[in-house]
Amino acid sequence: MKKKIICLMIVALLFSLGACAAGPNELVRTPDTEGALAGFWKGLWHGMIFVITFIISLFNDNVSVYEIHNSGHLYDLGFVLGILLITGGSGAGAGGAGRNKRKCE
Repeated sequence: MKKKIICLMIVALLFSLGACAAGPNELVRTPDTEGALAGFWKGLWHGMIFVITFIISLFNDNVSVYEIHNSGHLYDLGFVLGILLITGGSGAGAGGAGRNKRKCE
């Protein structure tokens, strides 16, 4: 009985998280008012300044974190790589901190 309730809760959680997924961007591959599209390099830059842009966007409605007039998957790749460059990657090195402490015994 407990396993069924846990499975049901996991399924409900997955459906809830799935409902939070972003919808399609209808302005992908559509130039902005100046006729420009943000590509890989702009995505990389926007990912690198993500934290600053996010903080500014909380107080200014004219600033957004993500460029909606972009080239598609290449912009997305650059954006994610930019965030990873700034935040230090996947965090795989975090597990080493506990091992180093144990060596001191």
